[in-house]
Amino acid sequence: MANISSNAAQVVIAIIPIVGIVMSALVVFFYILWSHRRRTLLIKAGHYTRPDFDILVFSLLAGLLLTSVGLTLTIFLIIVAGASYGLLGGLIPLSAGGGLLVFYGIRSHAAKAHTDNGAS
Repeated sequence: MANISSNAAQVVIAIIPIVGIVMSALVVFFYILWSHRRRTLLIKAGHYTRPDFDILVFSLLAGLLLTSVGLTLTIFLIIVAGASYGLLGGLIPLSAGGGLLVFYGIRSHAAKAHTDNGAS
């Protein structure tokens, strides 16, 4: 049996990713819009409290995730493609994760030194 694909099947296959991207963009757009309106109404009513953001926890989590993904991609790309420009797909997240982990280490060490000096 020969591989015969109709034009309609090719159109449907081409349309599915486009529809998925458009629908996900609409979801993100309306989430941002409604979040902004909610925050605006809370500010006008005087009930808005700014959410706390812990930069140390964020940098630790993002650093660990980026480092592990970057290390895995780097090892995989070295095995598959060798030393080529494709290797940057693993080295970039690896170095970004390493930078975030270094930031976490420096910041937590400085915060610990600050509390130790302040307690004396």
